[in-house]
Amino acid sequence: MAELKTKATEVSVDSFLNGVADAQRRADAFTLVKIMKDITGMPPKMWGPTMVGFGEYHYVYASGHEGDIFLTGFSPRKSALTLYFTACLEQRFGAQLKKLGKVKASKACLYIKKLADVDLAVLREMIQASVAQLTGMSKPSKPAPAKKSRKN
Repeated sequence: MAELKTKATEVSVDSFLNGVADAQRRADAFTLVKIMKDITGMPPKMWGPTMVGFGEYHYVYASGHEGDIFLTGFSPRKSALTLYFTACLEQRFGAQLKKLGKVKASKACLYIKKLADVDLAVLREMIQASVAQLTGMSKPSKPAPAKKSRKN
């Protein structure tokens, strides 16, 4: 089986992002770092040479293929900011995508030219839901009431 190329590295996230040529894309990338760090409570790490990720998730497919990847992350690519989600992005977030703003979506990626084109509250909601799905940390529910013991 081929070894995965996308692994966490020790490369400095700040150094990588400071090397992004486009000033607007660089500023937007630092904004995404703040948003994703706030949502996950985890520091950013470089994954491979171009992806910034937060947290870690171990996946196992029905085929038996397995690996590790970040819970949420992005890459400041030349043509757009690419945000990574689990598969079925359009199906899972159809309503939010309609409200989000000027974006393109694929099976598991969201492409944003600049953050000024999107509603950041909706984007934050989508990232939170995605992280919650992967961690099982949805909104806390009220604990079930304790059962009263019956005395005989």
